[in-house]
Amino acid sequence: MQDVARYAGVSLKSVSRVVNREPHVSAKLRAKVEDAIAALAYVPDVAARSLAGSRTFIIGLLFDNPSPNYTMKVQAGVYRACTEHGYHLRIDNINSNCSAEDLEQRLDAVVRNGRSDGFILTPPLTDNAQILDFFDARSIRYVCIAPNLDPARSPGVAIDDAAAAASLARYLWDLGHRRFGIVTGPREHGAAERRRTGFLDALGELGNRFPVPERNGGFSFEGGMSAGAELLAADPRPTAIFATNDDSAAGVMVACSSARIAVPHEVSVCGFDDSWIAKSVWPYLTTIYQPIEEMGYAAATMLLDRQEQEPRLVSLEFRLVERDSVAAAAG
Repeated sequence: MQDVARYAGVSLKSVSRVVNREPHVSAKLRAKVEDAIAALAYVPDVAARSLAGSRTFIIGLLFDNPSPNYTMKVQAGVYRACTEHGYHLRIDNINSNCSAEDLEQRLDAVVRNGRSDGFILTPPLTDNAQILDFFDARSIRYVCIAPNLDPARSPGVAIDDAAAAASLARYLWDLGHRRFGIVTGPREHGAAERRRTGFLDALGELGNRFPVPERNGGFSFEGGMSAGAELLAADPRPTAIFATNDDSAAGVMVACSSARIAVPHEVSVCGFDDSWIAKSVWPYLTTIYQPIEEMGYAAATMLLDRQEQEPRLVSLEFRLVERDSVAAAAG
């Protein structure tokens, strides 16, 4: 750092402020120091930085989500932000369906052993009041992905799940579908409920007169198979089934195949997320693209931005991805 300071013609403290991304650094000073860093091929020593200051240069990522695609994409986005900022990433799984005492002990162990500078919480942890209270009581910084119950409590990033599901409802309606089924997600998962509500509200606005049967798929492939089989056994059978994530939508498609029901000619199926599984099934799955990796990147960037003051919720864009699992209603 002393070499960089001499090369740039600035103080050692100025180099430290730029390297550590401290607030209130002018663009001119930052550019001068970054040019010197590039010219000298300087790489900060994370261990030395942690010894010299109060930070460990580690952030924690906490999961309690059954979808492997979701966890991998969030991890990829967070990791990318960490490498750009010179941080390490620690990943922990927290089972939130345990007793309050066990959850407290698990959180305490994660904080004590991980020595992280902050945490990124993923759903459904983002809506667990005990977890949020735990971090707030200890003044530990955190950012939430897709918070539902109290989005203004901390910095966060999300998409409009209800609007995305509503766009699917309108799309299916315009194709002539009038009998629908829904495969819902975990009850404690806020995004699952927002997607369900957005879909049903849009159908109501369009003038739907028929009941919409629902079965819980738990955001899993196996759950989607079971829920799909029950929906397909109804009389009358739905002509379109909306599964609130792609894993359960793939399970619905297997249930259709087992019942010898053709997709999409007899039943249309659509999912949510645009995960890898959407193009691992046949026909390819119509779904909503959710920028999961970008959400992880944005959450980590917010956590590492030391200039972040007031809690704010950043909203990213979604889009409908039309593929072959949806067709016009027969007749």
